[in-house]
Amino acid sequence: MRPAQKIGLLVFIVFALIGSDQTTKILAQRHLESSPPISLFGGVFRLIYAENPGAFLSLGSGLSETTRFWLFTVIVGTFLIGLLFYTLLNPRLIPTEVFSLALVFGGGISNLVDRVLRGHKVIDFMIVGVGEIHTGVFNVADVAITAGVGLLFWAGLRSSRRQASQRRSFD
Repeated sequence: MRPAQKIGLLVFIVFALIGSDQTTKILAQRHLESSPPISLFGGVFRLIYAENPGAFLSLGSGLSETTRFWLFTVIVGTFLIGLLFYTLLNPRLIPTEVFSLALVFGGGISNLVDRVLRGHKVIDFMIVGVGEIHTGVFNVADVAITAGVGLLFWAGLRSSRRQASQRRSFD
């Protein structure tokens, strides 16, 4: 993938994710904060307002504010800068990997924007599940991060299988 294509894809995905995630969070705050949960599709999908001081699925929400700041703002911000440089400077990344890393980066940046602008908290508003089996409360950025990691894992498996197949054909 040419550097200009990589930058274009990254910029497009990051801005699209930040825009959609922040817009849905503003809408959630405006329409759900003072309202009871909204149940859709027979309760499979629920909308509920939550402010999450922790990480994904509220992990670390019981830590002190100082510890959360260092973990979820400083360390995550540093990781995201490293991820950006890795994505931009690695010439061997295939388009699927660039797309995957852009999803992780864009989702991470959007949640980081929340932490900086909303008092070290992230707005979450969606739950998916059936009966007692359901997710924690999450947002669009979390979906992007999860999809990016899943797609990256899938691309890695495909690449490993392709390399193993090529090695067997040379034996």
